[in-house]
Amino acid sequence: MAGVRIAGMYLKRTFVLAIGAAAFTLGLAGGCGGPHGSMFRNAEQRDAALRDIVETRSYMLGRPTAMKLTPDGSAALFLRSGPRDRVQNLYQYDVASGQTRELLTAAKLLGGGSESLSVEEKARRERQRVTAQGIAGYQLSQDGGLLLVPLSGKLYVVERVGGAVHELTGVRDALDPRFSPDGRWVSYVAEYDLQRIDWRTGAIERLTTGGTVDTPNGLAEFAAQEEMDRTAGYWWSPESDLIVCQHSDLRDVETLYIPDPAHANRAPQSWRYPRAGTNNAKVGLTILRPGADARTEVKWDVERYPYLAAVTWAKNAPLTIVVQSRDQKDELVLRVDAASGATSELLREHDDTWVNLYRGMPRWLESGSGFLWITEKDGEVRLWLHDADGRAVLALNDDSFRLDNVIDVDEAGKIVWVSGAKDPTTRDVWVLGLDALRVERPTPKDGFNEQVADFTTLTVSKDQRTGIVTISGPRSMPRSYVRRLDGRAGGGQLPSVAEEPPFAPQVEFTRVGPKGEFDASIVRPRNFEAGRKYPVIVDVYGGPSEGVVKKDARPYFLPQWYADQGFVVVSSDNRGISGRGRAWERAIYGNFADVPLEDQVTALRALGAKFGEMDMGRVGIKGWSFGGYETAIATIRRGDVFAAGAAGAPVVDWSDYDTHYTERYLNLPTANADGYKRSSILTYAGELKRPLLIIHGTADDNVYFANSLKLTDALMRAGKAYEFVPLAGYTHMVPDAATKILVEERIAGFFRKTLRDGVNGSP
Repeated sequence: MAGVRIAGMYLKRTFVLAIGAAAFTLGLAGGCGGPHGSMFRNAEQRDAALRDIVETRSYMLGRPTAMKLTPDGSAALFLRSGPRDRVQNLYQYDVASGQTRELLTAAKLLGGGSESLSVEEKARRERQRVTAQGIAGYQLSQDGGLLLVPLSGKLYVVERVGGAVHELTGVRDALDPRFSPDGRWVSYVAEYDLQRIDWRTGAIERLTTGGTVDTPNGLAEFAAQEEMDRTAGYWWSPESDLIVCQHSDLRDVETLYIPDPAHANRAPQSWRYPRAGTNNAKVGLTILRPGADARTEVKWDVERYPYLAAVTWAKNAPLTIVVQSRDQKDELVLRVDAASGATSELLREHDDTWVNLYRGMPRWLESGSGFLWITEKDGEVRLWLHDADGRAVLALNDDSFRLDNVIDVDEAGKIVWVSGAKDPTTRDVWVLGLDALRVERPTPKDGFNEQVADFTTLTVSKDQRTGIVTISGPRSMPRSYVRRLDGRAGGGQLPSVAEEPPFAPQVEFTRVGPKGEFDASIVRPRNFEAGRKYPVIVDVYGGPSEGVVKKDARPYFLPQWYADQGFVVVSSDNRGISGRGRAWERAIYGNFADVPLEDQVTALRALGAKFGEMDMGRVGIKGWSFGGYETAIATIRRGDVFAAGAAGAPVVDWSDYDTHYTERYLNLPTANADGYKRSSILTYAGELKRPLLIIHGTADDNVYFANSLKLTDALMRAGKAYEFVPLAGYTHMVPDAATKILVEERIAGFFRKTLRDGVNGSP
């Protein structure tokens, strides 16, 4: 679970883009199937269908990802795996010729050796939800001539033209490697200290000393990585002469231990984890001048604003930091004097509940004359232009749509491209004026086909003349195209080797509720029979997020597999999610339990009234993480509605979850003891009357395994029956395809038994 508002859907201003019908439309398969209305004639056919979905990652493996353009837009770089493996290699697409060539493979770099990751690197990837193998990421130097590739604890610099590969010898288990802006240095963290290497000579310089596991230098702390979307712990100045480095003191943060029950001879893994109401890491910043042994401490009121939410050091702009109060109701944007470390206030935000963080904010204009800032102070998400001293100049968007985030800025052309939507189940692109209120949308004449592109993203070259556009919809898988944004010839589709789905999910989107306020989706069996009653599975998340109802094919292949076994699968977005206004999002403040559950029940009953095929006497619910929490509390508290529940990795007692996430919504436990009690599943454990399946990874370092142990213990002591599946050695994710298949089949079998085939718990 993460706490930063992430805008993932991008597009740029008016441009020439002739995609047309290239967004592939999927065909529907039908069939009479087996008993109980199942699409599948036997278990072998059912298992094969699941294997296809899981092993292809819902048909996403083999598609270009991590796409970047060179500064001049002459080439597009991307990572791509095979259609059924997670090992990624690096490719380059030449815009002028339309030709693609393989730049780099993990196998060549490792010389046939196997990949090995440190415990710390595995943890960072867990925070970033990275499950890829091989080349999991890469960086492009600012001039576009060099690539930095971390692999198996080693670092490689690759000359993009010519292909020369330089292994940075002497560097092992480097974390967060990065080019300096001038491309001369590669900086990284090793042995808990910030270091840099001149990649041409191999000379290594240790920039900090004394770092330890409890007092690391140059690394973002857990709360920043997991909840603030801040993975960096150091930042170069634009001129490459200074570095601002985070130093953290974790000694007062509680230590939690993760044993490996399957290997009792191994010592437990320990992690500093700040549970709600306990001590956080103490974080500070130091400005370093490499080679001069000069150090300047950045000064701000750390006691009042202990959270370091963001650091920005842009060209022609001052070093800027964003800090938050512990309760996240107050936030400051501070300008830092790099010579003295003194800070001055540029702006402040206050909200009586919490202040959201937005990725990339503040965003300074290239001229340094001002910056963009997203605020919700009037109840809607607004993008404001501020001058260099922080004074508000102009609100750039109105109520034509709801803003997500900034895509790109053309200061010379006086426009800003942003992502947003009128319909929160989609993502569109909007063009805003930089000097006056101007709100526009790309039109079909600009190459944007609204009929096939419910979701659109964009990556833009530094010269802003070339873009990578990715489009998808509920009946079309993502396609990525390179297009000249200034009308010049060139570009084409980035090649995919993914398997194309044999069918489109049979999903319908609707709005239900007393005021039509809930977005919902309904997935029916592909051999659906009108007039027949089907048991129902509610696929839920329910927690603070962008919502799960999306007009995009990707999320619905697995629900379709469940539906094809003779179910109707539904989802709805309750109050508490983003994209529907401040009041809607903040309705959950102080209590996680009541509003999401009330809304899920209201939406479910409205769907049942609208769609007669839903058998409201046979309704199950399933979810993972916050969805696991929502599943467990719904099954326990509303057994009159939900006949069975399958909860994956549920947060059981919110005092056991991390500070930055939990306290944002529930405040500190000392300030809201009743809210924590009412939000805890343990409070209601004795009320369980329906079948409940609980699944949890024993090595989960996000929602610790102890959560499910507490729940099963409470249920046992209350004399309640339950099913419990511990996943030995797994964390919060289940990236392994074989285990993922077993988990989904276990959940499906649970619902076949409790809902479809007539074996049910009594209310």
